[in-house]
Amino acid sequence: MSTTAIPAAPGMPAAPALLERLRAQPKLPLIIGGAALVAAAAAFMLWSRAPDYKVLYTNVSDRDGGAIIASLTQMNVPYKFAEGGSAILIAGDKVPEVRLKLAAQGLPKGGGVGFELLDNQKFGTSQFAEQVNYQRGLEGELARSIESIGTVESARVHLALPKPSLFVREQKKPSASVVLALHRGRGIDEGQVSAIVHMISSSVPELDPKSVTVVDQRGNLLSAANAGARGLDVSQLKYAQEIEQGYIRRIEAILQPILGQSNVHAQVAADIDFSVVERTEEKFAPNQDPRNAAVRSQQSSESSQQGGTPAGGVPGALSNQPPPTPSAPIVAPPANAPANAAPGAARAQGAATTASTAAAAPAGPSSLRKDVTTNYELDRSIRHVQQAAGGIRRLSVAVVVNHLAGPDGKPRALTPAELEQVRNLAKEAMGFSQERGDSLNVVNSAFARDGQEDTKAELPFWKDRDNIELAKSAGLYLLLALLALFAWFAVLRPLLRKHLAPPPASAAPEPAVAPIDPDDEAAVAEQSAREREAERRKADLDYAQQVAEQDPRLVASLIKQWMNPS
Repeated sequence: MSTTAIPAAPGMPAAPALLERLRAQPKLPLIIGGAALVAAAAAFMLWSRAPDYKVLYTNVSDRDGGAIIASLTQMNVPYKFAEGGSAILIAGDKVPEVRLKLAAQGLPKGGGVGFELLDNQKFGTSQFAEQVNYQRGLEGELARSIESIGTVESARVHLALPKPSLFVREQKKPSASVVLALHRGRGIDEGQVSAIVHMISSSVPELDPKSVTVVDQRGNLLSAANAGARGLDVSQLKYAQEIEQGYIRRIEAILQPILGQSNVHAQVAADIDFSVVERTEEKFAPNQDPRNAAVRSQQSSESSQQGGTPAGGVPGALSNQPPPTPSAPIVAPPANAPANAAPGAARAQGAATTASTAAAAPAGPSSLRKDVTTNYELDRSIRHVQQAAGGIRRLSVAVVVNHLAGPDGKPRALTPAELEQVRNLAKEAMGFSQERGDSLNVVNSAFARDGQEDTKAELPFWKDRDNIELAKSAGLYLLLALLALFAWFAVLRPLLRKHLAPPPASAAPEPAVAPIDPDDEAAVAEQSAREREAERRKADLDYAQQVAEQDPRLVASLIKQWMNPS
């Protein structure tokens, strides 16, 4: 029996007409499904053969983007845009090669000009124009260097370079200002700002880091102008933290093997001296023992005067008289002196005689003056001391020790001997110095964290917060799966069965029974005979049904015999 497609009526909707067409041609859905499968396979193959695009450049200016696209077109390199046109993508295996080729062309320029501005100098350019071009090139190069930092999107550098002067009093120092545009959602720390300041100060001659101002796009001052007032530096703070963490590790490392890994905690506060001291001393020590002192030079002079009357009295004729005539005494050797006496003895005897004579003679006025000058070598000590920054002035250490487990399993406090042992070990680990003013405080107390862990361990698994969250997630996914099954079996499947089921076969129209004339005996007899025949057939069907229910084997053998009459 052949079936023909039933065209849709003019007033029939398109969807029922399509369903009627699908019912009329059962192979059409298979053809459509096969075509869709082939198309999906072809699309997958094309997608797998398509190049893997990767980012070539991102956040480029419009001018640099146009130049890069023009260069890519000349090199026949396919490209596409991403992130709203702010990123240029090319095949991943060509990214390094293309970047090198574009770098050879000076792309991207970063939105500013650098020292390439000096490449096309015209003949006859004035000195002022050359200075302006040099300053513009230096500002552009500094801006490019700053933009290479990951958190900086763009940067502008302004340099104030004063004109050099021959007079010292009129000389001015250069200064600089930087405006940073940071990426959205990113920040810059003080270390990076300090690096930018020192990079600019190192690139411009005689530029003091304090004369560099850094501002972000919101107008916030980022430079070290206020940090210098505090006298702090990021590197100094980091060094102090490293010193403190080092002492903490040393104290905990020596106490953990005795007390347990989680039974001891230490904190250290270090007072670091970051001042740089350079001192030169020159001391002169006095000579304590002149006998052992070294004599540099000695000078002595002696003068004496004996006899004569010094001038005196009232000035005038009476006092201005000439001195009297001196009389020299005649000293003769004694008679009993031997002839062969030694000259020294004779001189001594003569001196004695002279002394006696002088004693005998009237004593005249005499004066004696003696000057001695002695220069000794002086002790000289020159000391040059340069003390580096980073010395420790004082340490403050706090150690907390947990209660230990006793013989009965219950926590107990440390004995005074054990606490003193812990204190001594901590002192040795930190290098305790009484002269430096170090302080150490050791406290023995029960940790609250251990009680929380025990409570958490005693909780049953159905009360654990993690298990509850896991059960909630699993219940959510299970509910979604049940909703999907309900939608399929209760809604989608009946609709598909309803629309895709074949139309029911139209029942053959029953012949119309003409009304019977009661006066026509033949018609009445024929109708009675038909009614009796219908009743007999119904009785036979009831009997066959009853027999089939009572003896199914007999019915099965009968049907088998009917199917195989031979």
